[in-house]
Formats: sequence, structure tokens, C-alpha cells
Amino acid sequence: MSGIRDRIQQQVFRLNGLSLNEFDISQPPGDPGLYGPDSVIWRVHGDFSSMLCGGIAALLLQMLHPLALAGVWDHSTFRQDMMGRLRRTSQFIAVTTFGNHRDAQILIERVKRIHLQITGTDAHGVPYAASDPALLTWVHVAETRCFLAAHLRYKNPHLSLPEQDRYYAEAARVAEALGAEQVPKSVEAVEAYLHQMRPQLRCDERTREVLSLLMNAPAPSWQARPAMQSMLQAGVALLPDWALQSFDLHYSPLRRRLINGRIYLIAGLLRWAIRQGAYQRAMARMGR
Repeated sequence: MSGIRDRIQQQVFRLNGLSLNEFDISQPPGDPGLYGPDSVIWRVHGDFSSMLCGGIAALLLQMLHPLALAGVWDHSTFRQDMMGRLRRTSQFIAVTTFGNHRDAQILIERVKRIHLQITGTDAHGVPYAASDPALLTWVHVAETRCFLAAHLRYKNPHLSLPEQDRYYAEAARVAEALGAEQVPKSVEAVEAYLHQMRPQLRCDERTREVLSLLMNAPAPSWQARPAMQSMLQAGVALLPDWALQSFDLHYSPLRRRLINGRIYLIAGLLRWAIRQGAYQRAMARMGR
């Protein structure tokens, strides 16, 4: 059985940022990083299955903002190297959440430098800059909203409202370190922010191409393809109803139940197999 667990774990590691082997989350002993083991963000970001589903939803929600879409379209290797983009994003989340203080700051400063180079105009001639505080706030809120939604659906539906508020408040630290401003820090504030942003969002030909590329993303192996497809579908189903309508998508209650049932099985298998993920390495670093 250990051989099967190892093979599954290796498939997972091919998808996430740990495969880049740039930062050692297990070192140095006792360094709590930006949050520490008693934080809510460690619990939410510590489950690979729900985080992958949430990340899929986050990307699609982010791309409904025309300026966020333009930045990815013009400057990212997303269309040519989706797996590479996934790994780099995963690395940033893993290291800023679970890594030591020094490594987290290194990655934050690196991303800030990259953002300064990403400027242009969108498809309608509106200028954008990845370092724009308002745009950084949008990207952050879309991401954290989807991560929390995935956690509530696929990991812990009993996470209390105060703990959900605490998650948003904790996650805002990295967003603000990157330059985001007026970051909402509670469930109520996030929902109000999303409602306020809706008039600025649109789904056009480029947005639909991102959806198509994502739904046809390569799996780490042919054996993992069915699970990957289920998780892609689950990610899309996590979008708010108004976002699904923008993509002209509809998930019936039956379809949602079927998707959820598959994800519960897949998540159980992955949780059994993953013994050296970012969360486990960080807890070991803290002697827990």
C-alpha cells in the first residue's frame, strides 16, 4: 500500500509548487512564518484537494475583470505553459502561508518586482498595471473567496463565521504586503465588495478561451486524468451563481451532487496519500 500512496503523492507534487524545490518549508525549526500553526489560514490552505478546486474557481473569477484578464493575456505564459503557471502560483501560496519569514518575504518582493513590469492596455484600450492597488485587491478577494468556498464545501463545512472572518483578515496581510489597499477582511465585507465590483466585470471571447484552456488542462498522467476532470468541474461549480451566468453555465442540483460525491472520494484518497505536503512539513518544522 505504501507504494500506491507514494505514487499518488508524487502525482500531486508534479502539480504543486513544491516540485520547484526552491524553498524548504521544513526549515528552520521553530520559525512560525507569517502566520503559525494556530492560524485559520494554515487550516484552509493546508488541504490540497479543496485548494485545487478553489484555485480553478479563483482563476475564472479573476478573469472576469477585464484588466486582470489583459495582464494575464499579454504577459503570462498561461496559454503556453499552464502547468508552469499553476506551479508558480502554488509555490507563492505555499511559501507565503507555510514557509519561514525570510522565504515568504523573498517571494513577496519578487512578485512585487514582476508586477512593476506588467503594464499595457486591455482589449478596449483601457490602461492597466499589475501593481495597481485596486487590481491587486480584486485578484486577492477573488482568490480567497474561492479558497474559502472550497474549504467549506469539501473540507470543513462547520468552520464558524468568526473563523471565516479571521481567515480573510489573516490572508489580507500578504495582499497588503503586495500593495493591495482597502482589502475586505470579513465575510460580510467580501460579499459587499463582490457586489460592488459586478458592474466592472464582463465575460468576452478571451474569458471564454481561458475557460476552454482550463477545462482542457493537461493532467500529470493519464491515470490522473479522470480525477483532474472531476476537480476542474468542481472548481467551476464553486463560482457564484452570477459568475456562472456570465459564462452561460448552469449546474443543476443533481449535477452538483454528482460532482460533490466524486470530489469527496478523490479528496479522501488524496488526504490518505499526501504525507509530506506543505502543511505537514510546516507542522514538523514547528515540532507538531
